[in-house]
Amino acid sequence: MERSALSQVTVTLGRMSTHREPSGAAIPRGPVDSSRVPRYAGPATFARLPRLDEVGTADVAVLGVPFDSGVSYRPGARFGGNAIREASRLLRPYNPAQDAAPFALAQVADAGDVVANPFDIGEAVRMVEAAAGELLDTGTRLMTLGGDHTIALPLLRAVARRHGPVALLHFDAHLDTWDTYFGAGYTHGTPFRRAVEEGILDTSALSHVGIRGPLYGPRDLDDDRKMGFGIITAADVLRRGVDEVAQQLRERIGGRPLYISVDIDVLDPAHAPGTGTPEAGGLTSRELLEILRGLADCRLVSADVVEVSPPYDHAEITAVAASHTAYELTTLMSRQVAGERAAR
Repeated sequence: MERSALSQVTVTLGRMSTHREPSGAAIPRGPVDSSRVPRYAGPATFARLPRLDEVGTADVAVLGVPFDSGVSYRPGARFGGNAIREASRLLRPYNPAQDAAPFALAQVADAGDVVANPFDIGEAVRMVEAAAGELLDTGTRLMTLGGDHTIALPLLRAVARRHGPVALLHFDAHLDTWDTYFGAGYTHGTPFRRAVEEGILDTSALSHVGIRGPLYGPRDLDDDRKMGFGIITAADVLRRGVDEVAQQLRERIGGRPLYISVDIDVLDPAHAPGTGTPEAGGLTSRELLEILRGLADCRLVSADVVEVSPPYDHAEITAVAASHTAYELTTLMSRQVAGERAAR
């Protein structure tokens, strides 16, 4: 019986291997078939996809960054990436909301984790930037699983080196354009101020979505506006609806290369309790997913989902929401890869 079970896994995994059509085009290797291998069995790669070293190259690489030394309140986001991977075992290969099979349209693979120094934020930032740059140089897009929001800065640096200054769509309860915490320039509340200062963002196409809660003072909003950000609050989403919000974002982004950064605390704590700085009055998971689906025509070059802190959510609600968010973003990127190939 034991040999039979092992043989079944081997056969199933083997059938998922990359092969080629008669034309010579590579067929992407997809996830393990969950109708034949139980979801709880095997390694927890994102969506049960192959590892990057198993396929060689990928159109979309899922990268973990287990780092949370930049947080100002509750830690634990260093465990977020693997929690998202575990929750993603439930994802299936066809996305009906986008009418797409993302893992058949493009090769998506799990690239593992970046080793980021937990005791030296500056060195950690450099390590994340180097690892992201190395992957981007292969022509892949990145779907990064954090980690705290500090990591958005090195990711944006690497993306901007390849694409030039990028449009930014930032889903968050907080602005993350503050100058410093305790004299430190690299924290989870400062990445987008640093990115504007470094010239790696297209300041004509910057948007926050989901902003809410108390601030230090009106200057926070003044500074943010001067940097070029537009703000769609959580209340705006409630009153105007997801379709109108998505249309406004599409118009602002246009055809520019786009980076999307999702802090999971954009969701109300009822939908994402496992995060470091929760704020009442946030988006529902349904609203977030619908807005993302409304961005299908945008030129998404890379994305991240950050601030998932599993120690504060033993029911794994937050990781489930984050895994579906990453799935929608991955689908957007896979559709673009397929569209670009068809246009050649």
